[in-house]
Amino acid sequence: MRKKEDKISSRILSLIAKAGEPLETVEIEGLLKNVSRVKILYRLHQLRGDGKIKGKPVGSGKGTWIWWKGG
Repeated sequence: MRKKEDKISSRILSLIAKAGEPLETVEIEGLLKNVSRVKILYRLHQLRGDGKIKGKPVGSGKGTWIWWKGG
């Protein structure tokens, strides 16, 4: 098991829950100031693996993902 969620993960969960619609990675990056893209992507995939959010790739191989509240 992982330690308690860190601040970045908590902020991501809050943003996704408040959005009411799926968010693209770039939208999440824009809302999280002073956090690197690498950290954001790592946390998003970690949260997805834990089943707390859902995500899927969209587009043609550009690495674009959409994220939404998990079930």
